[in-house]
Amino acid sequence: MEYTRLGQSGLEVSRVVLGCMSFGEAGRGTHEWVVSHDDARAFVKQALDAGITTFDTANVYSIGASEEITGKLLGEFTKRDEVVIATKVNGRMGPGPKAAGLSRGAIFAQVEQSLRRLGTDYIDLYQIHRYDPKVPIEETMEALHDLVRSGKVRYLGASSMAAWQFVQAQYVADLNGWTRFVSMQDQYSLIMREEEREMLPFCLDQGIGVLPWSPLARGRLARDWDTTTKRSETDGFGKRLYRQAVESDRKIVDAVGEIAGARGVTRAQVALAWLLHQDSVTAPIVGVTKEHHITDAVAAVELELSDDELTRLEENYVPRAPEGY
Repeated sequence: MEYTRLGQSGLEVSRVVLGCMSFGEAGRGTHEWVVSHDDARAFVKQALDAGITTFDTANVYSIGASEEITGKLLGEFTKRDEVVIATKVNGRMGPGPKAAGLSRGAIFAQVEQSLRRLGTDYIDLYQIHRYDPKVPIEETMEALHDLVRSGKVRYLGASSMAAWQFVQAQYVADLNGWTRFVSMQDQYSLIMREEEREMLPFCLDQGIGVLPWSPLARGRLARDWDTTTKRSETDGFGKRLYRQAVESDRKIVDAVGEIAGARGVTRAQVALAWLLHQDSVTAPIVGVTKEHHITDAVAAVELELSDDELTRLEENYVPRAPEGY
């Protein structure tokens, strides 16, 4: 495994981040394809053994169960200071005015619950899951800054939003002497490259780390075009994605398969290696429900693609509207 700094911050992260959205309890939340605590144990142990040190979850994943499982298993297998734990806030966790959004009240209430579920007294990277247009950005940024000052949070990150919204948040932080975001977690893959227009150039210019979510496009880049899985059949959010340029997407998926076949590697390794070749990318977030998901992600770190292979992977992409936020 390789390691790098998250943007220009001092926080060291592994070049692969284990996404823990798949950890949960059936019937708790909206994800029917989650793996239980007992099944997740093997994945966390495998990730740690492979050198993965960075784990990403969110309060809303399986309505808190993901954080509980992630925290318990990391506590079982490693020391707290040997891993980086990232989680998120914004999604609705229950009724009431402090159960969702990015108001000062909600952020302060939700961070305490995340700390309790994770079984830790600090969060390495606390991320806003989405932009909240109902709350002044000044209120959100000051509240997040206060969490850093309190020691409950070490670094701040953001997730999918318009580039102008992210710029606004950073400007407000700078203007008031508050803590900046050090990372952006956005949707980026071979079949969703719209962030290359504004968000990724801004992140490169400002030294902001990039942690792409859905790097395999909900698994579409890792299998034959017409193949389905339990997740693809039950993932309500995923069903709304990747419908704008089907012919383009099919050609890209075919190119991934051709290169993987010629190289004798998996499609997932090729698609992840492409991301790791991008200057803006710090580390993709890879979800796991099977052992080979971690094996492929780790192998992708060392897979070097030629200029010709990179061109073949990119040449069939066509513009589409951003989605997922």
